[in-house]
Amino acid sequence: MNWQTVVPQPCGLGESPFWHADEQMLYWIDIPGRQIHRCNVFTGAVENWAMPSEPGSIAPARTNGLASGLVIALRDGIYRATQWGGSLQRLVLADHDTATTRFNDGKADPLGRFWAGTMYEPRDAATAQLFSLDCRGGKAPVLERKAGNATIANGLAWSPDASTVYWTNTTAHVIRAWSWDAASNQMTGERVFMQFPGKPPGWQPGLPGYGGRPDGAAVDSQGNYWVAMFEGGRVLKLSPSGQILADIPTPAMCPTMPCFGGDDMQTLYLTTACHGRPAAELAAMPQSGCVFSMRVDVPGLPVNFFID
Repeated sequence: MNWQTVVPQPCGLGESPFWHADEQMLYWIDIPGRQIHRCNVFTGAVENWAMPSEPGSIAPARTNGLASGLVIALRDGIYRATQWGGSLQRLVLADHDTATTRFNDGKADPLGRFWAGTMYEPRDAATAQLFSLDCRGGKAPVLERKAGNATIANGLAWSPDASTVYWTNTTAHVIRAWSWDAASNQMTGERVFMQFPGKPPGWQPGLPGYGGRPDGAAVDSQGNYWVAMFEGGRVLKLSPSGQILADIPTPAMCPTMPCFGGDDMQTLYLTTACHGRPAAELAAMPQSGCVFSMRVDVPGLPVNFFID
């Protein structure tokens, strides 16, 4: 398994990648850079779109069955843009103190709602929450709290049969799972899907003894959960029962989120980070922050669209 460099220009903190099959484009964001990016992977051409605050996550949108831009979680709320580079319409205002908390990882669910978790930036309290936003059928936005007790929300994903939802608290090194009824949008039976060892006391980047903490994730067509291990320099492929099926080294110490794409959905794309990393680490891994890809044996699930 060999990684290829898709985009050689690094992001500070690349996140929220998805493959837009209608456009044959790869989208992702740079959180501290306050940018949304998209790339024609066939020509290498990259387009950039500046945001007024940090984008935590994005998802493609459809209106009346047709592709219509993006839904975007910014620091202070969730916004809608009906075309690339278009004006931002705020759908909901954040119910948190934007001085300490911002929206982070998010995706659309299989029925077209947009979900986004928050991140508590002081990282000393589990006040982050998970929300879903329903605008289907053109109705007024309905924001619903779905879960909490987290510090940094990540790892949001659904099983192929839409019966399980995954959500990660990166700081606690834990991936949780719930049984999910898609029609009623109810989560029940909370359980620990995977608990990873914490960072050893005194550990510093470059030292052995730490495998990283779970960040963004994607699910393939067999229900396997692929998770980027931040500061672990690897992506793990976990079976639906939590067994480690593959442990794949990455060209950056801080991979952030995988997604599947390409015509056959067997290209795994990966965003990474370089923001705030030690000079020695960046010298050893000079492509940190770039976007990478590799071919995989099992196709992934196509991206879900936000529907309004």
